[in-house]
Amino acid sequence: METLEKWVRIRIRLVGICFILIFVLITLRAFQLQVLNQEEWQKRAERQHQKNIPLMPQRGTIYDSHGEEMALSVEMDSIFVEPAKVVEPERAARELASALSLPVATIRARLTSKKNFLWLKRKASLRESDRVRSLGLAGIGFTKEHRRFYPNSEIGAQVIGFTGLDPEGLEGVELQYDSVMLGQGGYLVMEQDALGRRMGSGDAVVRGERRGSDLYLTLDRNLQYIAEKELAVGVKNAGAKAGTIVVLDPSSGRVLAMASQPDYNPNAFNRYRPEQWRNRALCDTFEPGSTFKIFLAAAALNEGVIGPTEKIYCEKGDYAVGGRVVHDHRGYGYLNLTEILKFSSNIGIAKVGKALERENLFRYLSDFGFGRRTEIDLPGEVSGMMRKPSQWFEFDLAAISFGQGVSVTPLQLAAATAVIANGGNLMAPYVVEKVVDGYGQTVQNRTAKVVRRVLSPEVAARMRAMLIETTEEGGTGTLATVPGYQVAGKTGTAQKVDPVTGGYSVDKRVSSFVGFVPADDPKLVILVVIDEPEGTTYGGVVAAPVFSRVAGQSLSYLKILPNQQARKPSLPPISESAGIVSLPPLMKGENGNREGGAPTMPEFRGMSYRQVLQTMERAGVNIKLTGTGRVVEQSPAAGEAIRYSSPVWVRLGPPS
Repeated sequence: METLEKWVRIRIRLVGICFILIFVLITLRAFQLQVLNQEEWQKRAERQHQKNIPLMPQRGTIYDSHGEEMALSVEMDSIFVEPAKVVEPERAARELASALSLPVATIRARLTSKKNFLWLKRKASLRESDRVRSLGLAGIGFTKEHRRFYPNSEIGAQVIGFTGLDPEGLEGVELQYDSVMLGQGGYLVMEQDALGRRMGSGDAVVRGERRGSDLYLTLDRNLQYIAEKELAVGVKNAGAKAGTIVVLDPSSGRVLAMASQPDYNPNAFNRYRPEQWRNRALCDTFEPGSTFKIFLAAAALNEGVIGPTEKIYCEKGDYAVGGRVVHDHRGYGYLNLTEILKFSSNIGIAKVGKALERENLFRYLSDFGFGRRTEIDLPGEVSGMMRKPSQWFEFDLAAISFGQGVSVTPLQLAAATAVIANGGNLMAPYVVEKVVDGYGQTVQNRTAKVVRRVLSPEVAARMRAMLIETTEEGGTGTLATVPGYQVAGKTGTAQKVDPVTGGYSVDKRVSSFVGFVPADDPKLVILVVIDEPEGTTYGGVVAAPVFSRVAGQSLSYLKILPNQQARKPSLPPISESAGIVSLPPLMKGENGNREGGAPTMPEFRGMSYRQVLQTMERAGVNIKLTGTGRVVEQSPAAGEAIRYSSPVWVRLGPPS
């Protein structure tokens, strides 16, 4: 009996221990699930009763150097359907198809789908969204997404680039800084039951969205407009295939304007040929022709192989070298270095190149930045072509001296000219000055960077004085002059290589002018390249007048006062009807002054940014512009006198 009782007590204790162990295990498991893995199981629970629809991220805004918007993301309605909630799908399909301009069959298929959620149309226009809202259909919902918008249309298009529908950057700054501006896409969160059916009647909630960073460019929207307008006029008047203008600040390397023709509207980029998207200042190369003589002369002076007053015999126009003959357009005798540049003597500069020798010439040209990329913060840049000196024959040395047998990009040529303008330093060009994150904090601030010193300050000053002579009477660049300012620069006319024969084309040329103003204290380096002009092809006739107009308007806009007596009247104005924008006629008195000499304020209301700038130029008034869109307010009112020291402005905004 005692044995039986003892065995029962043992069994009871064993059962008790088992219960205790089971309780401990349950407690530990509960602790693991509810404490240690709490977040994971909360997420799993949310996924069971929430449906997350990914939304496109909002890109940051691109501003010019004055904080004016160049590219921004605007809110638009994206329309979705929950098929289970749709009443009378056939009628709803017809009404929605009409409102959204979509096929009835497409809408019907989505309304009758077995899925719980489908997009009807993403980023619908305001008119489409209003039409759908007015229908008041059950099962139709709206959420906000963002679409890229370029308020200035063509202005700066090849620099800024554009985005696709995803919305990832595809060209220009949009591509180069895509990861910086893209931001983080949020989620459209919808409550659902165990069968995946939508619960509740409230609006869906957007979570997890983070805006991308903003970019502040070195571009000045007004200077960019001036460059694009005058380039379009120059290309059209020359009957040319294309053209490029680059405007740099020589002291810092900041790109103030960069224009290419033909251009395009990034708001509708798919309507244009891909070649129109290309930034020709970076992606196209050309033989620089006589503009290259600047760097030969500078290298020779810096190396001390020739003095500024030393005379070189120019063979009366014909010079045999390496089994071939170099020609000048006129027969010259003895010329010094200033005269060689002024009259653009091929023979004179070829002899300078021979005195400098191949290795020294190659070293200086490399130091000026030729044959290598500038590393500007834009995609698609090419390095040009400059062969090693070991591959040069005797005639190659002569040809390279006057800009043949070597290819450069417009940006390389402008940056190299800035070396002369700023006192001898090669500056790294750049277009993005500042990056500001979504919280308003500056995360990147770019400053001027000296790549290397190329020339001594004394040689750079000597070269500036020489290049002034090129635009004086008797020089090849007289049409580049700007009344009231000294201009320094050099013309260039180069034959293009025929891709079929491999030799130089008989009739295709590239005309160019590169220079800086004011010559005594350079603020702007401007390069103008006109590709394949018809008729007259000389750079001094085709490109130099474009330089003059761009420089004159830019100096006026920047309020850089003239310091020279005008030696000749201004160039005849070129008609604005060269394919830019047609303007309404000027109001009576807009060109003239009221009694007392005060100019009158034009009527700007309803005009675009481009039209305002054109009217300002025609009316001869200087006005502060703010905002984007169309003019909604101005001061003073149209027809009133513009008084000295009074504020004169127009404000642009979205049309009401």
